[in-house]
Amino acid sequence: MAKENNAMMKSFKYRLYPTRKQADALQFILDRNRELYNAALEERREAYRISRVSISYNDQSAQLPAIKKIRSEYKEIYAQILQDTLKRVDKAFKAFFKRCKEGKTPGFPRFQGYDRYDSFCYPQIEKLKGKPTVTIENGKVVFPKIGHIKVKQHRPLEGKAKTCTIKREGECWYVVFACEVEAQVKLPYTDLPIGIDMGLKHFMTNSSGDVVDNPRFFRKSHGRLKKKQQRLSKGRNKSHRRKRSAQLVGKGHKTVRNQRRDFHHKEARHLVETYDPIVFEDLSMHHMVRRPKAKQDESGKYLPNGAAAKGGLNKSILDAGWASFIELVKHKAEYAGVTVYEVDPKKTSQMCSACGKEGEHKDLSVRTHVCIHCGVVLDRDHNAARNILDRGLGRSPRETASTGMFRVATA
Repeated sequence: MAKENNAMMKSFKYRLYPTRKQADALQFILDRNRELYNAALEERREAYRISRVSISYNDQSAQLPAIKKIRSEYKEIYAQILQDTLKRVDKAFKAFFKRCKEGKTPGFPRFQGYDRYDSFCYPQIEKLKGKPTVTIENGKVVFPKIGHIKVKQHRPLEGKAKTCTIKREGECWYVVFACEVEAQVKLPYTDLPIGIDMGLKHFMTNSSGDVVDNPRFFRKSHGRLKKKQQRLSKGRNKSHRRKRSAQLVGKGHKTVRNQRRDFHHKEARHLVETYDPIVFEDLSMHHMVRRPKAKQDESGKYLPNGAAAKGGLNKSILDAGWASFIELVKHKAEYAGVTVYEVDPKKTSQMCSACGKEGEHKDLSVRTHVCIHCGVVLDRDHNAARNILDRGLGRSPRETASTGMFRVATA
């Protein structure tokens, strides 16, 4: 998110290596904050249900001193952490009311279980005197009322640290610093514009004809994950073996997620350092992975609707992670001063990038574009990438100022 004076927020995430005693202390703080979150949520719900009274953040934060007198364990937790937890409840309700006003599916704030509530935050890590509340010293992070915890600081912090979040992912703990940094304009190697078509056969194809293969991390790990999931489903609800199986399943999915994220980072960095501007399709992932509608005949009998094939396609789309990749490119581009566009993807595969005329509809199985008007032959994705670039630069014959078919993407 951009800030004033050409500044922006950037996160730095480091792995923590707490001792067993320190891990228990972190989990204790996390459990108490989850308990406070659920209690604050319950208070708001019941107050409105019984008396039609809305409770604000100020009302609930004023109760913290009284809570500490009744529950002495809350005295061991840094006050700002508890205040931030109540602010999270307040943000959840504000977002709920905003969705209601906009006519979207509201999604009432829900209670948080052990697996859903996984972080707590120091919202202000600088005191009034300018001395940081949370610091990194000699390979350890110093937390108020927690102590010194070993950290793997693989890269230095930049800018001015604003907040500090401690997060649990499976059995691992991480610290995330949100820092305000100055945006650095890094000129790319070339000033060439590029259009990108996202796909499944190839992860992406650019307007120059270069392709990046789709790694299919989830597909390649599907067999191992399936066995782990089967072992988990056979265990008893509260057995030690089932708990261990659940940890192995989570670890397997985390490995796939990390592999995909690393791949996205490397490809995004290459694009940002090489091209300007970068043009993508404005993809609606929500609509792309929707289930097919059920089909019935006159007697009410359900007919085949291709749900199995669509399910496999959806799995491949989600495995590629197009949406997260495009968001990552936009974030890196903002920091580097590179422009990113997103254009309307309508008929980018049907139109000819050479003559601009529309051809017949192509199924996904048709991988070659053959223009019936000018005779040009191109790879399907290459043709689409060229059309995407033309739309982004306003060069498409179908592009008009009134249709608004492209827009500048914001990170």
